[in-house]
Amino acid sequence: MKNILILGANGRIARIVEQRLINESDAHLTLVLRNAGRLKVIDKNRESIIDGDVSDINLLLSVMANQDVVYANLAGNMELLAKAVVKSMISDKVKQLIWVTGSGLYHETPEPFGSWVEKTVGHASKEDTRKAARIIETSDLQYTIIRAAVMTDDNDIDYELTQKGEIFKGTMISRASIADLILNIIFKPSHYIRESIGIAKPGTDDKLSEIIAKYQ
Repeated sequence: MKNILILGANGRIARIVEQRLINESDAHLTLVLRNAGRLKVIDKNRESIIDGDVSDINLLLSVMANQDVVYANLAGNMELLAKAVVKSMISDKVKQLIWVTGSGLYHETPEPFGSWVEKTVGHASKEDTRKAARIIETSDLQYTIIRAAVMTDDNDIDYELTQKGEIFKGTMISRASIADLILNIIFKPSHYIRESIGIAKPGTDDKLSEIIAKYQ
């Protein structure tokens, strides 16, 4: 049985991951989020819910011991959060980290999608995510960084992956697909050690106009 720590457990991807882990594994889940009352326990015998701020290193140290996997589904000051997560994992000798972020981390997203992402998210915010990624990549952790295209709530699971150093493919991806990749990484961690993976739905390279219309 694996012990899995989910940080930012009320996120839409995290809730899909939680449900699937309960249904498809015997893992014990520790779910950390602000305002724990927002989250319902699915299985009280296999889940612990912790109310707190992930930037609080003392909180992280209190929940990190004996975890096998840390899955971070976070928003906010990403550099600060990455520092806290990496420091607490190293302190408690926890190795496997799954970190979800957006495309364009390495300016790998082709135009015009790349410029749209940078403008929409904001250059300062993108630089913050880049600093966070550098903290993770220069650590000794067995990390997997997931760089996601624009997320949708479609139920389909259909995705292709690109590696760091490759041109990012696609413009959109369902949260269900990202959750599926996260489960694959949890179940087969040796396939993704110290990798930064881009994820998008195949055949969506020319869908930017649809995305722009959605966000206007």
